[in-house]
Amino acid sequence: MEITSFSSSFPSQEDFNSLNFFQELDFLSPSSDHHHHQSMSKKIKINDFDHNPVEEILNKFLGVENETHPESKSVENHTLFDYKNQKFDFDHGVVSGTKRVRENANENEDGLVEVISGSGSGSGYSQQPLQQRRLWVKNRSNAWWEQCNRPDFPEEEFKKAFHMGKATFDFICSEIESVVTKKDTMLRMAIPVRQRVAVCIWRLATGEPLREVSRRFGLGISTCHKLVLEVCTAIRGVLMAKFIQWPDELKMEEIKHEFEILSGIENVGGSMYTTHVPIIAPKESVASYFNKRHTERNQKTSYSVTVQGVVDPKGIFTDVCIGWPGSMTDDQVLEKSILYERANRGNLNGTYIVGSSGFPLTDWILVPFTHQNVTWTQHAFNEKVNDVQRVAKEAFMRLKARWSCLKKRTEVKLQDLPVVLGACCTLHNICEIRGEELRQELRFDLVDDEMIPEVVVRSMNAMKVRDQIAHKLLHHNHSGTSFL
Repeated sequence: MEITSFSSSFPSQEDFNSLNFFQELDFLSPSSDHHHHQSMSKKIKINDFDHNPVEEILNKFLGVENETHPESKSVENHTLFDYKNQKFDFDHGVVSGTKRVRENANENEDGLVEVISGSGSGSGYSQQPLQQRRLWVKNRSNAWWEQCNRPDFPEEEFKKAFHMGKATFDFICSEIESVVTKKDTMLRMAIPVRQRVAVCIWRLATGEPLREVSRRFGLGISTCHKLVLEVCTAIRGVLMAKFIQWPDELKMEEIKHEFEILSGIENVGGSMYTTHVPIIAPKESVASYFNKRHTERNQKTSYSVTVQGVVDPKGIFTDVCIGWPGSMTDDQVLEKSILYERANRGNLNGTYIVGSSGFPLTDWILVPFTHQNVTWTQHAFNEKVNDVQRVAKEAFMRLKARWSCLKKRTEVKLQDLPVVLGACCTLHNICEIRGEELRQELRFDLVDDEMIPEVVVRSMNAMKVRDQIAHKLLHHNHSGTSFL
């Protein structure tokens, strides 16, 4: 049975503002007394039958206010109004036409949906017996989540499931509670905040498909997908600006001091790295997301998006650039970042960012020597640069290890992916700041193929500064090396 959709325009604001629209509706009611039928009309208010906005609109358009509507017909003790071969039964709320039938469902005392459907053509009209429509809901069990949510659930088991402790989980819930809380409705109870957050974090942590998330939490697949995006949006909108910040002057001095202890290089304000997140082949701009290097190495067609990040000595992100296509090289992604714009405006104030060989040498980026036959001094410099670079690479390893969804081809739509990636980076910082240790079995070797830029050196002054730093490291005994 098809559902009729009326093509008539919606009532204008003047119609709604009219007092007559909300006053009594007069219409003919059949009677055995013909004289009584002609001389007296039956007045019935809207409240005398089930109040339904659809009926209100139909009453207005079908001319119910007019007692002498020329198209009205009395059939089987029901008042009908014929509007272009579509009949409306005011006693049963049924619209019927020659080709389509619209059903109006009313809820009975038992909560079941009663449906009366009519059919007819021309002047004929037939009433079908009363039918009951039941709404079937699949019975799902959320026993697993109820067990995890118990106060006596072991801390270690909770960490295995969500890759964070209970205290950190509670902290996240409290921070975004006002944004993700929903109100109960007459139809159903709202999903609690803790369960909403748990669905998102478990999905990000395990990378399991949505059908498994549905099974674990006793929710529909589409509901789980919606919750993941809602919570990620809340994390990105509420927490990202709070936990991913470029350091102020005082904090920057602490970072520089720690990096100098690590490498002996002065004025290093961050370690930079770019990783790729695999995705399913997009419907548009496929070539832009094709990752040639991963495809050649894995012998399997690969598509990806990039995540560029700068971290401090503790592996906490201070800047991220998310979502550029995987066909772009590291230096091309860099040029699209806000960090690049900030540096070109001179806002780094003599601070160096250490990058891999995939980045160019500039006045504010230090990269290793990449030419053949490097000298002892240059090799020693490269080792110190690698020590700093390793901090960023290990941070990205922990990011992908803690949020395993970043290692698998994601089911998230391309337009929603930056929200999920931003939420993962934010959650990474929260876990790192709160001292959440990454379990040893989650660690892995992160491999991202680096491609040397076509123009390695972007500044001749940068070459001189790098040579001076390399000689200073050698002369101050900071150049411990395994070079033979």
